[in-house]
Amino acid sequence: DLFEVILIDADSDFRFQISDFRSRVSIIDNIRVSNSPKKDAITTAMKVAKNEWIITTDADCLVHKDWLLALDNFIQTHSVSMIAGAVTYDCNTTFLHHFQQLDLASLQGATIGSFGLGQGFMCNGANFAYTQSFFKELNGFEGNNQIASGDDVFLLQKAIAQNPKKVQYLKSKNNIVTTKPLNDWKSLFHQRIRWASKTSSYQSKFGIGLGLIVFVGNISWLLVIGYWLLGFGDLYGMLFLLLSKIVVDFLLIHKTNSFLKSKTNHYLISSLFYPFFSVSVALYSLFGKYEWKGRTF
Repeated sequence: DLFEVILIDADSDFRFQISDFRSRVSIIDNIRVSNSPKKDAITTAMKVAKNEWIITTDADCLVHKDWLLALDNFIQTHSVSMIAGAVTYDCNTTFLHHFQQLDLASLQGATIGSFGLGQGFMCNGANFAYTQSFFKELNGFEGNNQIASGDDVFLLQKAIAQNPKKVQYLKSKNNIVTTKPLNDWKSLFHQRIRWASKTSSYQSKFGIGLGLIVFVGNISWLLVIGYWLLGFGDLYGMLFLLLSKIVVDFLLIHKTNSFLKSKTNHYLISSLFYPFFSVSVALYSLFGKYEWKGRTF
């Protein structure tokens, strides 16, 4: 009697199969009014939700048995209206899966660190909570409905711009949500393009600046390799830069994975491949199109 579950289709590939908590579960139809099925789904569900606190997750996610308890404890002890939480992958042994985990760990580490610096700019809708009143105070997703995704990041940045003290991050092992990685490189590439395409619409100057630093760092490394291959670079200097980047990245990713209870596998080969992948995604997001849920954007 302390929570309800609302299932709503945001153009998902999943079909609902309800076994437990049947009396607390309601399935409703999505009322489409914008270019974003996810934002429309959340807005539609808001109209029938009975409780003040809204917690969002996705159909392919697993949550800790004390997930709601951890959130409730945090709500009871903090003056807060919006809470961001951690997300990790359930990986198999393939390089593709562990590459995605390392990439996600870097994003999760940056998210936790940005909140620690008082500059939170990123979150994940698979583990996101806020009050209905705060949502209405922010005018919901107004202002970014034309963007297909971003039901989490844009709402967070709008909230921090308006009332940063009301937005916090819950760093708890009981509040980690587990989702599934993608199983082919094409889908991963398009997913990361979709994520990257939102950066230009960020309200957070800190987030935009950090994104530029990451891009410049990766493309600079590729330029260093190019100069060396053409005979203009110093081998020892290049190796020093490579080692420095690998060590610094490892410290962030390994510490984040320790919190997420995830393994830091295939790190070295991923570090060498990642700049090529990251720069390709960033450049393509500026000029190319991506596929998502059977549609092209």
